[in-house]
Amino acid sequence: MHEQLQYLQDNPKIIFFTDFDGTVTLQDSNDYLVDNLGFGVDKREVLEEQLSNGDITFRESFQTMLDSVQAPFDECIHALSENIEFDPHFFNFYQWAKEHNVPIVVLSSGMAPAIHALLEKHLGSQPENISVIANDIQPRNGKGINEHGGWQISFRDNSHFGHDKSRAIKPYAVLTGPSRPVLLYAGDGVSDLSAASETDMLFAKRGMGLVRYCEERGIPFVPFDDWTSILATVQSIYTNASGKGERLAN
Repeated sequence: MHEQLQYLQDNPKIIFFTDFDGTVTLQDSNDYLVDNLGFGVDKREVLEEQLSNGDITFRESFQTMLDSVQAPFDECIHALSENIEFDPHFFNFYQWAKEHNVPIVVLSSGMAPAIHALLEKHLGSQPENISVIANDIQPRNGKGINEHGGWQISFRDNSHFGHDKSRAIKPYAVLTGPSRPVLLYAGDGVSDLSAASETDMLFAKRGMGLVRYCEERGIPFVPFDDWTSILATVQSIYTNASGKGERLAN
C-alpha cells in the first residue's frame, strides 16, 4: 500500500486526525519551553500579535520563539515531562479508538521527539494506534542536541506554516467509494488552519483561534471543551458510518 494511504490498511470506518498542543494536552509544550526556558511570555505574546495581524508567518514566529530556547534538548524533554498534562478525557478516547480500529494521527507543528516522549509517558512505552507527523529537530553549529544551544527546529516542509497539515489529509480526502473512511480533525489554533476544511467534520476548541478563524470564513465546525464530547460524537458517527465520507453537518 502506498505510504500516503497507510491508515487504510485495516479498513477503518474513521480516521481521526488531531493537533497535539492545547488539544491533546492541556498546556502548549512549545509555549512552555519559550516561557520558562526561552525569552519569556511577554516577547512570545508580541510575536503572536504580529502573527495575528499578518505581519509575520507562523513559521517565522515559531522559529524565533524556539531559537530563544538554548537549554539542552534532554533538559527540555525533562521539563515537558514534568509539567505538561494530557486532557484526562483523552485517555477514554484513545482506548475506545484502539478497540474500534480508529487510527489517531497526530499532526503537529511541534517537535516529534517531544511529542513521542509525552505520549510514552502518558500512554506507555509503545503507544498503540497513534501515528505522529510533526516537525523535527537538528543539531546547531556543529554541537550535539544535548549541549547548550545545540539544537534547533527542523521544519517538515517549505510552507509558511513550516508543516502544512493538510498534506497528510488530502490523499484520503480525494478518495471516493464505499470504503472511504470518515475523516475527522480536532484542533485549537493557527497551526491548524491548513487542515481546517479538509476533513468531513472539524472539532474546534472553544475560545481559541481556530474557532475565530472558522467563524470568519464560514467553515463548519463542532465546538468542544474537552475530549468527552468528541468521544460521544465520534461514537455516534462510528455507529452510523456509511463510508461515503461526505462532509458532516455541524
